[in-house]
Order: sequence, then structure tokens, then C-alpha cells
Amino acid sequence: MARIAGVNIPTNKRVVIALRYIHGIGPALAKEICDKIGIPPQRRVHELSDAEILQIRETIDANYAVEGDLRREVAINVKRLMDMACYRGLRHRRGLPVRGQRTHTNARTRKGPAKPIAGKKQATAKK
Repeated sequence: MARIAGVNIPTNKRVVIALRYIHGIGPALAKEICDKIGIPPQRRVHELSDAEILQIRETIDANYAVEGDLRREVAINVKRLMDMACYRGLRHRRGLPVRGQRTHTNARTRKGPAKPIAGKKQATAKK
């Protein structure tokens, strides 16, 4: 079991796919890391030598912000927006969509489950 940046990488997957399990590494960065080190795309994690795993680990530590550092950086950026009390900061503080999405309908991911309004159904039920 390879452990890179504090994450256990799945051993049966290809290296390019397995690197994506690390927070902050997506498809493009995973391919870039493999190209830098010279690992072919079809190679699997269990086929890697200890030296290659060490090389991957050192490359990620030296060149990329991943896992805890990245999460901390993002949290600090959001906190800074909230402290400035700019529009985006206020949206974060209220738990509403930040990037201009509509909230009249949808937005349930950010707003949470729908809260029923008292007396709303009565108007349609009376005849």
C-alpha cells in the first residue's frame, strides 16, 4: 500500500487515476506528475518501485499544495472574505450560493432541506 501526502493510494489502479485520490490533484496534475517522473500512463501502483514512490512523494511535496495545506489555505481565504464583509463573504456567512446562482428554486445543497411554511397549503385546499 503506497502512502503519499498522508493518503493511502489504491494499489490496483493506474498511477494517473490513483493520484487523484489526493485532495488537490486532478486529472491534469496527475498526468503532469507522471510525465515529470517518467512513469508510463498504463503502469499500476503495485508495479511501482519504492524509489518511484519516493520520487512521486518528493515531487508533490516540493511543487504542489495538497491535502491539509490546501484545505487550510482555502479556509483562510473564505475567512478573509467573511472578515472583509464583501458580498461573497456575506454569502458564505449565510450559507447561500456564492457564485450568482438562483435561490428562488433549487440551491438546496447550500440551503439545506426545505423548511415548511405554516398555513401555505391551506390556500389551495379550501373550496
